[in-house]
Amino acid sequence: MIANAPVSTYAAAIDPAKATTRTPLRVRFCETDLMGIVHHGSYLVYFEAGRVEWLRKRGVTYADWAAKGVHLPVVEAHLTYRAPSRFDDLLEVDTTLKKLGAVSLEFTYRIERNGLLIAEGLTRLGCIDASHKLMRIPDYMRDIFLAGELPA
Repeated sequence: MIANAPVSTYAAAIDPAKATTRTPLRVRFCETDLMGIVHHGSYLVYFEAGRVEWLRKRGVTYADWAAKGVHLPVVEAHLTYRAPSRFDDLLEVDTTLKKLGAVSLEFTYRIERNGLLIAEGLTRLGCIDASHKLMRIPDYMRDIFLAGELPA
């Protein structure tokens, strides 16, 4: 940890080779609108699916941390649509840890179909305790965030 660094400016060095997880995802009918296009709100669900799988590939689930009284709510989300996707399309969600600060972290996402960029965006998550008070990200969580995927 950086001595005397303000909480808001402390950031960990992230190894780009360990920061990304690719998750395949097939579009379900219930995620489409009357035009047969994936509904805009579904992409945030795809971001979450990518983030949950990102953690799982590092040996942890949100439930593990929630049981310890630590939560990571999304406090900011951005999404840009690039091309439509439809029912039964096989998408790939690339989830990348982009920033790891003292009390928050940021993931970026790229959703592609056969190499075509469909959507991209980011989410920022804050770390809170069971009382919903902001807290520093515990060292055991930081270690997981900075580690790569576990062997399959």
